[in-house]
Amino acid sequence: MIDTHELKRRAGSQREVSFTAPAPADLGIDVIGVPEGDPIQFDLRLESVVEGVLVTGSATGRLVGECARCLVDIEDEFLADVQELYVYPESEAEPDEASRMEGDLIDLEPALRDQVVLALPFTPLCTDDCPGLCPECGTRLADEPGHQHENGIDPRWSALGGLLQQNERPQDK
Repeated sequence: MIDTHELKRRAGSQREVSFTAPAPADLGIDVIGVPEGDPIQFDLRLESVVEGVLVTGSATGRLVGECARCLVDIEDEFLADVQELYVYPESEAEPDEASRMEGDLIDLEPALRDQVVLALPFTPLCTDDCPGLCPECGTRLADEPGHQHENGIDPRWSALGGLLQQNERPQDK
């Protein structure tokens, strides 16, 4: 929560704030996100406008997850741009048009969640050309680039192998 009391509801007044806050729970998707409690650095400008307070700036933090192809742990950073209008409690703006202030306080979590989650990769990769895992044994192919298996018969086709052997027998006449 950010206190906007110092802006005194005078249109045109502004102030810049920088602070660090712990990450909320579930800030991410199943395979990548911001660990709960990790520090997030905010650099924001609060501008008083007629309808409320316009918040612009950025938030940075650490992302942790796993590669969608080879399941190796990955770590990265995010930079989320924040731009949100928070209207005064007595404003006639519809709830879906702008976020509402609670007295003089602004809750940044919904705006942060929207920006971070929407910017996350749907399938995070350790490298752009990650080859993934071997479909037969699960070996990470980036660790063993020449990894191969002998040409075996897929077990789903093994029943047909018996038919092949019957056709190869000499026919009794």
